Amino acid sequence: MIVCGTGLKECILSGILSVSGKKVLHIDRNDYYGGASASLTPLAKVYEHFKRADKPSEATFGRGRDWNVDLIPKFIMANGMLVKMLIHTDVTRYLEFKSVEGSYVWKKGGKVYKVPVTETEALSTSLMGLFEKRRFRNFLIWVHNFKLDDQASWKGHDPRKTTMHEIFEKFGLDSNTADFTGHALALYRDDSYLSQPFLETVERIKLYSESVARYGNSPYLYPLYGLGELPQGFARLSAIYGGTYMLNRPIQELVFDEAGHVAGVKSEGEVAKTRVVIGDPSYFPTSVKKAGQVVRAICIMNHPIPNTSDSLSCQIIIPGNQCSRRNDVYISAISYAHNVAAEGKFIAICSTTVETSNPEAELQVAFDTLGPVLERFVAVEDLLEPVDDGRKSGIFITKSYDATSHFETTCDDILDVYHRVTGEPLDLSKLPNPKDAQAAEQ
Repeated sequence: MIVCGTGLKECILSGILSVSGKKVLHIDRNDYYGGASASLTPLAKVYEHFKRADKPSEATFGRGRDWNVDLIPKFIMANGMLVKMLIHTDVTRYLEFKSVEGSYVWKKGGKVYKVPVTETEALSTSLMGLFEKRRFRNFLIWVHNFKLDDQASWKGHDPRKTTMHEIFEKFGLDSNTADFTGHALALYRDDSYLSQPFLETVERIKLYSESVARYGNSPYLYPLYGLGELPQGFARLSAIYGGTYMLNRPIQELVFDEAGHVAGVKSEGEVAKTRVVIGDPSYFPTSVKKAGQVVRAICIMNHPIPNTSDSLSCQIIIPGNQCSRRNDVYISAISYAHNVAAEGKFIAICSTTVETSNPEAELQVAFDTLGPVLERFVAVEDLLEPVDDGRKSGIFITKSYDATSHFETTCDDILDVYHRVTGEPLDLSKLPNPKDAQAAEQ
């Protein structure tokens, strides 16, 4: 199999496919790992990436090499699929993680509140009034006790028929509470989940709650030195299992057989033969379609975000309904505590799905939440997705990274591509564990 591009999705796929016994060649036109999900260092590289003529002042920003700036920052759900992949493949030995200090939700009027997920927090939060707190607490107790194989725990609500909207009504939750439950706890990007059976929403809330329980303050983790460490970790895994990596290798063309199925990849005059090609959308411009746009703003600050208890890292979700939008706005903030910024400096990345002809203005609600910034870099990128499932041509393309500030949707895409490539769903328990291989060798 040939994988084009060393973005996070591609590196995870090549790592897992290598462990599964596949022979993998991984090519990237860039001279660095990470593709669109790279971390840039030193800080001057960020200025170059955004085609800025000026250079960062050391007096303002400290030493340039102290910075590792993610182009597409996302937090890792502590109990989510990516952590399961990291643990099972033993990629965790290449990385060090730190928990994110807080998870917040923005409410109409501009105030930021900690996302309540335990029964105690439900009663103590100032996000809602007294009677609403009790109703929300009753809802949380029901969610935490819900088990698909225990009909008594359903309390008469059929998880495959009753919609989430009906559940909110049955528990008497008002629209604001439903809003932050669906968007800040279940992490939905729009309100289409309300008309779906409630099972998936309940499972998402339980995942959030279990992830908080693991580390205490928020459900999220983040690697020291930035997300650029993740693709390299999976690249090392692939190499251990015989994967071959070639950076700085431009891909000239794909070679096809008479039936229109991919037969190889040509690079610098040489053809590597294969029946399967996997890659990010930028390598296959004629095989992808635009599904929208995402706007991201990297903001450098010398202070924590106001109203977040001086958190050194946090996520803030601004539900679309609360700021008169269809799509949510996301803020993820990290700092010198994660070895991604100079001492005393913070990086906040604001993102959303574009709805108007003035994308930067759509992030104004996030900019107002951050307070003053030292520097801001804004990028608008197309959201690309494959035009077909790839089974006929043998070309399997990942989707662009969406506006969310967590990895759950990224993992969904990885699982989907793996299924399309191999014909089987990914079952981590069937993969050989690198720890077992090392023990056998010893």
